[in-house]
Amino acid sequence: MDLFTGVLPFLHVAEERSFRKAAERLGVTVAAVSKAVRRLEEELGARLLERTSRHVALTPEGAAFLERAKEAVAQLRAARETVSQAHLAPRGPLTVTLPFILGPVLLPRLARLQARHPQLTLHVRMSDRLSRLVEEQVDVAIRLGDLEDSSLVARRLLRTRWMTLASPTYLARHGTPERPSDLEHHACLKFVDPRGLTREWRFLEAPGGAEAVVRTRASIDVDHGPALLELAAAGAGLCQVLDFMSDARMREGTLVEVLADHAAQGPPVHALCLPGRQAVPRVRALLQLLTEELRLTAW
Repeated sequence: MDLFTGVLPFLHVAEERSFRKAAERLGVTVAAVSKAVRRLEEELGARLLERTSRHVALTPEGAAFLERAKEAVAQLRAARETVSQAHLAPRGPLTVTLPFILGPVLLPRLARLQARHPQLTLHVRMSDRLSRLVEEQVDVAIRLGDLEDSSLVARRLLRTRWMTLASPTYLARHGTPERPSDLEHHACLKFVDPRGLTREWRFLEAPGGAEAVVRTRASIDVDHGPALLELAAAGAGLCQVLDFMSDARMREGTLVEVLADHAAQGPPVHALCLPGRQAVPRVRALLQLLTEELRLTAW
C-alpha cells in the first residue's frame, strides 16, 4: 500500500513545487509529506523529485509518473463520486467545453438542462482549442471531427453533412448548378482556416457514390464561418457549410440548398469524458439530454 499512500503527497508537491505548501493542503506535517514521497520513490526504484533548500523540481521520471498519476487519481475520484452520488439528483458544478461553431446548437440545450436541474451550476467554456480534461477539470468536452485514440469515453451525438447554399436571388441571376463540375462557372465563397489554408469543397461524385474534393476558385474567402452565410444571403455567391449552421437561414428562406444529391458527409460531433465520469449524475444528465435531442434533430 506504500505506493498508493505516497501518490497524493507526491501530486501536491509536484503541483505546488513545495513540500510546505503540499503539507498545508493535506493538513499534515512537512516531515510526513517528505517521508511519504521518499517511500514512494523507494517503491518505484526511481527518483521523482530533485530537492534543494529552496527549490523542488520534477525529474524526467517524475514528470512521466505525474502524468499517469493525475489520470489515475481523477478516475478514482470519479469512481468514488459515482458510488456516493448514484442515488442523487444532478447537482453541483458541471464544466463543459465546446467549439464556437457549435454554440448555436448546444447552448439552448444547456439552458434546458439547467432549467430541468436547477441545482446544477454550469460552467461553459467556449474554445476552439483542445482542452485537457484532467488538468483543466473539465467534465465533458464536445468535439467536432474525427477522434484520436485515447483513454477517454466518447459518445457520438450527431452526424453532420456538408450543404452547398445560395440565395434565391443569386440563383435567379446565375442559374442553379446541377452537378459539382458546374461550380467552375459560379462565384464560390470559401472558408480559410486558422492555418491560412482554404478549405476545398467535398461532394459525392454521384448520388450514393464515392466522395471527392472539388477544387473551385474563390471569388471571396473569409476566416469566419457565419460570415460565409452572410455573404451568401447577400447574393455574393455559393458557400458550403455544415448543415447545423444553416438551419435559421433555411427557415427564413434567405438561403436554399443546391446539389443536395451530391452532399458529402461531414465530421461527427462527440462528447468526451474521463472513464467513470459518465455515470456521475450531473454528467449522465447532460449526455442523456444531448443524445436524446440531437438524435431526433433533422437539419
